[in-house]
Amino acid sequence: MMDNKNLNPELIQILDFKLIKGQIESPLEFDEKVVKGHSFNADFEMGFNIEDKLAKTDIKFDIRTESNKKQEEAVGHFYFAFIYNIENLGELIEVDKQKSNLVNVAPALSNALASITYSTSRGILMTRFQGTALRGFILPVIDPNSLTK
Repeated sequence: MMDNKNLNPELIQILDFKLIKGQIESPLEFDEKVVKGHSFNADFEMGFNIEDKLAKTDIKFDIRTESNKKQEEAVGHFYFAFIYNIENLGELIEVDKQKSNLVNVAPALSNALASITYSTSRGILMTRFQGTALRGFILPVIDPNSLTK
């Protein structure tokens, strides 16, 4: 069984980042003064290339304004992909050959990748939202384990 003690954050490196989709839809007559808040959804997925010690995470966000008065809301759709090198990936992941090559990942690694991906995305979104109808939205702090369920 994998051991969470083998996770060493210094052995994780972000190799690449891609903005796959970035879209903000804001109606011409949108009134930012009546925005009371925002709603959002995040979808997170991981994939691994054990031989090359690589992990890929995909995270998608849908953000929507919520207004005090009836109006067409502003919405944002973003999709980011991150590529990581994990030097000791073989110690943190197991392939169950009896279950169609199902991959078992050390919980600490799942948590680390979700945390890094989500928090880095927060910073990227903050810069993307400047000067738009979504400028008042900042991804909230969450339990990263909620992304991996």
